[in-house]
Amino acid sequence: MAAGRLDPGRWGPYAGAVARWETLTRPAPAATDEGGKLRAEFVEWMQGLEAGWVTATPGLGRPAQLTALGNGVVPQQAKRALELLAPHFRRCARCRAE
Repeated sequence: MAAGRLDPGRWGPYAGAVARWETLTRPAPAATDEGGKLRAEFVEWMQGLEAGWVTATPGLGRPAQLTALGNGVVPQQAKRALELLAPHFRRCARCRAE
């Protein structure tokens, strides 16, 4: 199915959220593997990271990939936090002069 299209058969009650995120990122990879385990590629996609940002790291297995993703920062959240916090901090004199 095309990215951004509702697919309730695949995503159930999350179909709308997945479709919206697909329109902003890329088609969603499968959430689980054949054994029902969470796929790191799906977590990477949910966080809005480029495909392979973590999962294409040589020598990094699935558990380490999930750990890295779990300890990572979601770029969109970090950007918004900085937007909210930055106006509250005065810039240093050297920075204002630039």
